[in-house]
Amino acid sequence: MSADQGTARELLTTASTARVRAAVGELLRPRRGLAWAALAVLVAGTAVGLATAPLLGHVVDLVGAGSPADALTWPVVALAVVAAVQGVAVAAGTSLVARLGEGALADLRERFVERALHLPLERVEQAGAGDLTARVTRDVQVIADAVRNALPVMARSALTIALTVVGIAVLDWRFLIPVLLAAPIQAHTVRWYGGRAVRLYAAQRVAVGAQQQQLLDSIGGASTVRAFNLAERHVERVRARSSAAVDLALRGIRLLTRFYGRLNLAEFIGLAGVLVTGFLLVGNGSASVGTATAAALYFHGLFNPINAALALADDVQAASASLARLVGVADEPLPDTSGAVRPANTAIAVSGVEHSYVDGHPVLRGVDLELAPGERVALVGASGAGKTTLAKLIAGVHRPTAGVIRLGGVELDRAVRSVALISQEVHVFAGPLTEDLRLARPSATDEEITGALELVGALGWVRALPSGLATVVGEGGHRLTVAQAQQLALARLVLADPPVAILDEATADAGSAGARELEAAAARALDGRTGLLVAHRLTQAASADRVVVLADGRVVESGTHADLLAAGGRYAQLWAAWSGTRSAVGETGVAVG
Repeated sequence: MSADQGTARELLTTASTARVRAAVGELLRPRRGLAWAALAVLVAGTAVGLATAPLLGHVVDLVGAGSPADALTWPVVALAVVAAVQGVAVAAGTSLVARLGEGALADLRERFVERALHLPLERVEQAGAGDLTARVTRDVQVIADAVRNALPVMARSALTIALTVVGIAVLDWRFLIPVLLAAPIQAHTVRWYGGRAVRLYAAQRVAVGAQQQQLLDSIGGASTVRAFNLAERHVERVRARSSAAVDLALRGIRLLTRFYGRLNLAEFIGLAGVLVTGFLLVGNGSASVGTATAAALYFHGLFNPINAALALADDVQAASASLARLVGVADEPLPDTSGAVRPANTAIAVSGVEHSYVDGHPVLRGVDLELAPGERVALVGASGAGKTTLAKLIAGVHRPTAGVIRLGGVELDRAVRSVALISQEVHVFAGPLTEDLRLARPSATDEEITGALELVGALGWVRALPSGLATVVGEGGHRLTVAQAQQLALARLVLADPPVAILDEATADAGSAGARELEAAAARALDGRTGLLVAHRLTQAASADRVVVLADGRVVESGTHADLLAAGGRYAQLWAAWSGTRSAVGETGVAVG
């Protein structure tokens, strides 16, 4: 992928602010009871805690009046009771808020994953796997951190601020004047920061997605990069993407530093105003020293919740940007399958198909191809001939630029999905091996799973695993070899039982020793299905019902293995070259493209 192609990617949708608010409302609506309970408990705990400042002010007045020591007993006891009640209430309220947030986040995750799994593969490829990967990893983590840490603190801080202002007004409304002096500075600071932070964090998420996509492209295509001596070019692209991400991160740090500087100014002005007001009111006898002390304590007590709330504004802005990206994916339109028609059979007809990833650079040119029901066709050709592109078009991953593909006489876009594609990039899901296989058919019995494994030649090594079918595989579990992972993919194919299957070099990554076994397993998995094999080894082509040769995006030959050898054309040349190389190295696993 060129740099120009990388910048032209059509990223997945990012939701608008209004849509995010609506989505949050949808998530919270089923939890209204829990939300009200959390609010009530937090309000009670915060209100009780506000009694601390007046009680301390009363102690100051008692001491100033020369009251006996026993007069301080009940205020001190009251302070202890207030602290205990406040602690219990705040802990309970915070727990309820956390439960509320975790429940909503779980629902959002489910909606996101469900929609992501049903997105057309073409849409995912247009955006780049890095965009979806960044959303499902980094964005989900940012929101989870905000829900677990920022949300409870923000809720408690907002209530503390509101009720403390009420407490100051009850003491003496004149103490509100210096508070109001600080408020505009804080409000302006938040507005100034918020307007810049949302755009900055959104841009940062996009930059991180582009960086991940470039890493996937460069590392995933490492062999091609080396073969064409493109290492320096790809290093430069990675450097450019990383530089953009780092630059945005540094801009965020500078923005945050200026944000805190303005907050400190507001605190200084407000506290100085409260102290001056207290001095004047005590001086003219309008307020006692205890009242002035309580007012100063109230205002000083605002520092922590205000700073906590505003400091967490950074996390909230980051979470808002991430939330918009998750909601955007959850709202991505899915193909309309209401009018889908079930094909009468599994015949495949490709008529005049052309395809270009970039305008003016066709990969396929006027391809005509037919597969009869139950026929197994091998697709061969040199690298870049268009084999994988044609396989993806028939599988429905991409739509042809021109021409039409029919399945059982029905245009592929209108046909009920009945084509399965297995590529050489096989993923082993983390968890028990039996659950990995049941992803293909959740209702599969143990006997059906065992039968599928036996059909593809995997039952022997599966039974030899530490816990057999219950062995945990994937990340953090028992590591499978490349050949074993590909056998699992073939077993999933057997369990899913699609009428049409496409194997896109599904045995390419296996070593020579395992290639013959995998090819035999693939042949057994395709029994009874219409099958298209993108053949990495010509032994697969030799055993197919028919061989189709692609060159420069066109079908140049089609026929049985024997007929094409007798014709002495392109396939015969490939076979001769492959046979000579095989003899030279003593292997049957030499690739042809």
